[in-house]
Amino acid sequence: MRTFVVAAGIAVAALITPRLASAQDVAITNARIIVGSGQVIDSGTIIVKGGKIVSVTSGSTPTQGLRTIDAKGMSAMPGFIDSHKHVSNGEGAAGQARLLLEAGYTTVLAGGGQADTNIALRDRIEKGEFIGPRIIASGQINLRQTPAEARAAVQALAAKGIKHTGEIALTPIPGPTQAEIEVLKAIVDESKKVGIQVNVHAVSSPAMVAAIDAGVTRLVHIPNKDFTTYDQAERVAQTGSIVAGAIAFGAPYIDSLSPAPAQVQWPKDNTTRFRDGKPWPEAISGANRDEKGRALGTEGGYSLVNARRIWDADNTRQLISYSTDQNATDLVVLEHELKSYGVMFSMADIHRIIGPNAARYVGMADQIGTLEPGKLADIILIDGNPMLNVYEMLETKVVLKEGKVVVDKRSTPSTR
Repeated sequence: MRTFVVAAGIAVAALITPRLASAQDVAITNARIIVGSGQVIDSGTIIVKGGKIVSVTSGSTPTQGLRTIDAKGMSAMPGFIDSHKHVSNGEGAAGQARLLLEAGYTTVLAGGGQADTNIALRDRIEKGEFIGPRIIASGQINLRQTPAEARAAVQALAAKGIKHTGEIALTPIPGPTQAEIEVLKAIVDESKKVGIQVNVHAVSSPAMVAAIDAGVTRLVHIPNKDFTTYDQAERVAQTGSIVAGAIAFGAPYIDSLSPAPAQVQWPKDNTTRFRDGKPWPEAISGANRDEKGRALGTEGGYSLVNARRIWDADNTRQLISYSTDQNATDLVVLEHELKSYGVMFSMADIHRIIGPNAARYVGMADQIGTLEPGKLADIILIDGNPMLNVYEMLETKVVLKEGKVVVDKRSTPSTR
């Protein structure tokens, strides 16, 4: 899906202080700490040194020699992880990257596009040309080629240092062709040899199961073309697979609370709209229709029910990851996704989905996704209590990426 590109000159609220951005030894005090694993510390301290979390404790702890951030009234969470989003390296790249950070995202798996483009965006951020989340680059592989050609394409990605394929789209209805499956099997086999994760766009239950049967364990999008059966959901669980949500596909936008640039402000007229701002549900591609050809909007219901069914197929609570794949600005997208998750999931479940589960999806579970010693210090401070409801997750005030303060939107920062 195409993503909305923010104009490079857009005004932003974040206050970036070079002195803070260079600091990596930090103490965050008086914070409600949402670890991400289910544990919540009502008031505690996080110590960060060398870009990593050293300790997470209840109450106070010695902070001498550390730059201290008083988080009283705020909650600390792991930086949000989007396990499938289309990002741009064009004219608006800096604006989009900044808005992603401001919304709370510290890691994004680039879901599509050319490998060289994604690598270039990643490198621009890593070199400090502009601030942005950690970009995990992917590269496209086309199913419309021979198995031998597909294997060569995998080797070409490996030569560039790419560790993920972009989304590989399987025919959803009535399901993938045999030719698609044969090429996909070749991609999976070759990718295992070179350490590349295969990500498959499977938006129907038959496509999802076919991908799993071909050896794929990373699925892009909850099926939105049909209802997933209990047996199909159990197939996800049995194989250790995980599905990157985009649960809000088909869910209507209605009077978003989040501020957005004028380019994506839709009228607050109590009218249901699809994710592109057009009337809902007629804008939904591939929607089921009645005898008069009118869209029924079933995709919205399919995604919600299927997400819960897949989630309940295994008691480890690891089968669903967070992703957006949306085309509006990022805070609005965050609100839209979270409201949809809130229909079917508790706040603790949502924190797991956007934290450790998303980290698992992108292959970084040992580095990000929870606030635990040894993990990278990707930490966001939210003004409020995200244990209450999804709206409390929309007020990110401070963002640390590997221990560096890259966003500070507090009106009177109390960092010393």
